[in-house]
Amino acid sequence: MYKKQFEIRWSDVDANAHLANSAYTNFMSHARMSFFAEQGFTMPEIRKFGIGPVVFYEHMYYFKESFLGMPITVTIEVSGLSEDGMLFKFEHNFYNQKGENLAFCEMMGSWIDLKTRKLTGLPEPLLELADKFPKSKDFKVLTKEDTRKHGVRPRPLEV
Repeated sequence: MYKKQFEIRWSDVDANAHLANSAYTNFMSHARMSFFAEQGFTMPEIRKFGIGPVVFYEHMYYFKESFLGMPITVTIEVSGLSEDGMLFKFEHNFYNQKGENLAFCEMMGSWIDLKTRKLTGLPEPLLELADKFPKSKDFKVLTKEDTRKHGVRPRPLEV
């Protein structure tokens, strides 16, 4: 399990004076990029291959409030990866200084080729690194069907 600590800043709270939902997303994103970097997926390394990460969804569940100035810990567990490394799934948990679980998020994403703007598998050197990611106890090899498990599809605007 990967852990990243933060302190809740003024810009992280909303009108209710607690951690804003957008701040949870920002903390998760920052934690993921730190995780990737520590696994050898630094931004310069990723850019060498002309790819970048994209988010398909983030399903958040909030349990307890957190407030300005409080330290929080964001954890990451890799709970899924496709055989070609194109798809990945992370589980994030947020904890306060007492170890109480503040929130949980399941996140799924992929890699995109920055020239073609299409999803792509990982190049071999990065796939070798991804295969070494620490995995959760419920880790699953992902397939394209997993990206549609919630049944949500695009709908055109009806005029």
